[in-house]
Formats: sequence, structure tokens, C-alpha cells
Amino acid sequence: MSDVQPRRNVHDGPPPVLLSVRDLEIRFPGRGDAAPVVDRVSFDLRAGESLSIVGESGSGKTLIGKTLLGLLPDAARVAAGQALFEGADLLRQDARQWRATRGAGIGMVFQEPMVSLNPALRVGEQLIEALVPRRGMDRRQAWEAAVAMLERVRVRDARDCMKRFPHEFSGGMRQRILLAGVMLLKPRLLIADEPTTALDCVVQKEVLDLMCELTREEGTALIFISHNLALVAAYTQRVLVMRRGRAVEAGPVAQVLSRPADPYTLGLL
Repeated sequence: MSDVQPRRNVHDGPPPVLLSVRDLEIRFPGRGDAAPVVDRVSFDLRAGESLSIVGESGSGKTLIGKTLLGLLPDAARVAAGQALFEGADLLRQDARQWRATRGAGIGMVFQEPMVSLNPALRVGEQLIEALVPRRGMDRRQAWEAAVAMLERVRVRDARDCMKRFPHEFSGGMRQRILLAGVMLLKPRLLIADEPTTALDCVVQKEVLDLMCELTREEGTALIFISHNLALVAAYTQRVLVMRRGRAVEAGPVAQVLSRPADPYTLGLL
């Protein structure tokens, strides 16, 4: 039986809100009276929907993604707001709850896959280690599921790939392996933080095509963090524009990028 989510009928109405962020404020307490690095940002994301968060370096976009995974640096803290994921506030979770949320609830693809892939473990061991406890599979079932997912992300000779180490692959192939590992857990939300910045244009397009294809097929919502407006226009439905910690504009991608209401968005274009 296929695990692919059935397509919603247009008469079913909009999908439910999966993530609701309200008045999120992030500060670095050691900076005294300095302005918050994320200043009262709010947005909603529906199940299966794709949202880009864009802005220049230092705009706060990456900190929002890390907050949604409980991965803020020690020097930062959430000063106000809430982030309701499937009705539960992520900002009130303890360590045990975060372990349950990361992976199966919210997955993340980082800019550099070697941050997430262990260079000392073979690819197969890394892909199946979370499947056994989280999806109730035995090792054989997990191994076959991982091979099938590697084939879905178009890794050549997936069975041989399972036996090799991450450093034996190119950057683009490592990003495919990481994407396969994240999507194996079937997260309801995928956060992709500049996932292809280090790749050349051709490989970049291949990886992003695969990422969006998988999220559509699985019904996974997507938050795409980027500074590249061309990629935002090509791969997402809605956009949130950040400047110096504040959300200056939000809406459908086509509307915001063709008729920007804020001078800052126009400047980015």
C-alpha cells in the first residue's frame, strides 16, 4: 500500500493550519538594550503548504527556523510569543518532547549536509537508526525502506550507497542522502535552511526539484529559508520578507514579487 497522501478535493476547503507563530521575539540578553534579533514576527502555515522566509544576512530568518526546532544558540532566548505546531506550543516543550518532535514532526535540511551526516558511520546505518524505534520497523524492513527512499531521490545504485561513507560522495549527492534520511521519518513539516547554497546551479535545481517533489507527494509542509528570490519564486507558494528582525511584507509569492508593497522588498528584487 502506498504511503503517498491522497490529493485533497478542491471542494474540501483549505487544509488545516499546521503551524501558527504569533509575536515571536528573540533576544540576545547579553546585548543590553539592543533591539531584538526577531521582533514580534507572526505567520501561519497550513498542512502541505510551502512558505519562504527571505531576507539579507542577519535578518533573523535562520533564527526563526532554529527556534522551531529548539536549536537556538545558548546565547539567545525566546523573550515572547508562541509557536503552535499541531496545537501544541513548541516554545514550552521540554527535552523529551523535543526529541519526539524533531524528525517525525519537524525535519530539517541544513546548508551543509556534513553537519548532519556522521562521517564515521556508513550511510545505511545512519538512515535506519531512527526508523527502528520511531516507525516500529525491524532492521530488515528499515534497510529496505531506506534503499527505496534513496532510489526516490535518484541515488544511483542505492544498495551500494548504503554501504559507503558520506565523504565518498559529492556535495549534491550528500544533500540527496540527507534529504532521504529526513523524509524517511515522514515529517509533517520540513524546514530547509539555504539547502543548496554551496552547490552549482545545475545540481541546485536537481536537489530542489527532488525536495519539492517529495514534500508534495507526502503532503509535507515546507519552510524554505533563503536569500535567493529566484528560487523562492520557483519553489514556494507564499513568502515572508524579513528585515532586521521584522516581517516587512508577506503574501502569495507571485503577488509580493511582482507588486511589492514595501521599499525593502523592491530593493531585494
